[in-house]
Amino acid sequence: ANMCLADFIDSDGDWIGGFAVTAGHGIEAHLARFKADNDDYSDILLKALADRLAEAFAERMHQHVRTTLWGYAEGEQLTNEALIREHYRGIRPAPGYPACPDHSEKPMLFELLGATEATGITLTDSFAMLPTAAVSGFYFGHPQAEYFGVARVGPAQLEEYAERRGV
Repeated sequence: ANMCLADFIDSDGDWIGGFAVTAGHGIEAHLARFKADNDDYSDILLKALADRLAEAFAERMHQHVRTTLWGYAEGEQLTNEALIREHYRGIRPAPGYPACPDHSEKPMLFELLGATEATGITLTDSFAMLPTAAVSGFYFGHPQAEYFGVARVGPAQLEEYAERRGV
């Protein structure tokens, strides 16, 4: 109960990472052609493929962080099944998902990473990423880090959070 992502950062020299990846650049012309041809099937397939590639890239980057950059899982050899079941140390929560439901944290992440300049991913006024085949979030390497969901937020909690965020 009452878990917080900050609980997974040790104040004595721990690390937190961030990432933003996309596989959606360059597909616009193909999508326009599919639309002109009323080819909904190819449109759906290309969007799904780009989404899956972006997610796979994010997973591969996480593996690189675990095994090489931070090196706490050097020599990690996981099967595809183990990867799917997230049997590795660390998590990569993303703004907008249960452990980090506030999408308005994306601009801070993007600024810290220089994400738009490095990847071309932009954020809409409602914090959606363009191209839509994009994934962004944080890396936590703490041994006890795990995914969780933030429960229903009451009005008093919302007001306090907004005050602390200055929004």
